[in-house]
Amino acid sequence: MIGTSSILLIYTGGTIGMRQDPSDGTLKPFDFSQILAEVPELGKFAVRIDTFTFDPLIDSSDVEPSLWQSLARLIKDKYDMYDGFVILHGTDTMAYSASALSFMLENLSKPVIFTGSQLPIGVPRTDGKENLVSSVEIASAKDKNGHALVPEVCIFFDSKLLRGNRSTKVSSEEFRAFRSPGYPALAEAGISIRYNQAAIRNPESWTAPFRISTALDTRVSVLKIHPGITPQVMRYLLCGEETRAVIMETYGSGNAPSKEWFLDIVKEAAGKGKVLMNVTQCLSGTVNMDLYATGKALEKAGVVSGMDITTEGALGKLFHLMGESGDNEWVKARLGDNLKGEISK
Repeated sequence: MIGTSSILLIYTGGTIGMRQDPSDGTLKPFDFSQILAEVPELGKFAVRIDTFTFDPLIDSSDVEPSLWQSLARLIKDKYDMYDGFVILHGTDTMAYSASALSFMLENLSKPVIFTGSQLPIGVPRTDGKENLVSSVEIASAKDKNGHALVPEVCIFFDSKLLRGNRSTKVSSEEFRAFRSPGYPALAEAGISIRYNQAAIRNPESWTAPFRISTALDTRVSVLKIHPGITPQVMRYLLCGEETRAVIMETYGSGNAPSKEWFLDIVKEAAGKGKVLMNVTQCLSGTVNMDLYATGKALEKAGVVSGMDITTEGALGKLFHLMGESGDNEWVKARLGDNLKGEISK
């Protein structure tokens, strides 16, 4: 439902903000202060929409943690002025950004919705208008007590609202570019918007002061286990001086080669105090290192289960926890905590 609300529309860059220049046919970003001229449907809502455009705009492939810090600070500065925030972002790294921001925003009681498009908003078959209009409607929706219906960091794409840190990009060509394999959609837009209240994560306190945590330690490597992996690659990624943590993308339910040299390198890295996190390569499912002998060997060697977290979620969680503390044992102990709905417990 829509009441009198105010939304800040934040454009970071990406396909959605492009329009074809009639003089040369090239795609160029348009002025988001004129968003109602491009998407007049927004004017039908009883919602005040203000805009903020990053300068320079950031291509999705060039997104760095500094953008997440800037977004967190912007939301903090504007938090009391708006009922919700819609962030327009390129699709390639959207799941990374949504995951990271979910950990950086503390005591969040308002919607922060990422959206974008596969086609520019200025072309006839664009998916951008529907994504934007529905995102604004959801970001401004409140219950009878005046509380936000979805006080989470989310991704809205192709009619579905997904928890940000449960999302992953699965297609570069289909309009349904994102999936949340391990968690149900928070809402679905059809003739009406249907909210899955049982899946939505509400704050512990609606009155707790909002704050941000922008300290990030990015010394994390991602190692995808594959047939033919060499000891040289393993040792370089797991034991390197500049690496503090490693996300190990393993087979199935958390399995990896049982060769002696492989486990020796894992033990060597664990002995150096590295944080080693086991995440499945599968699109859905959970890590269970007690299921097979190879997974159990990893656990004994010092690898921590990531359960059903996505790689994007694992990266954001590690960046955040490592930014909070230089104690790797503390970080390892917190990996099993369900901080922002990123794992099933």
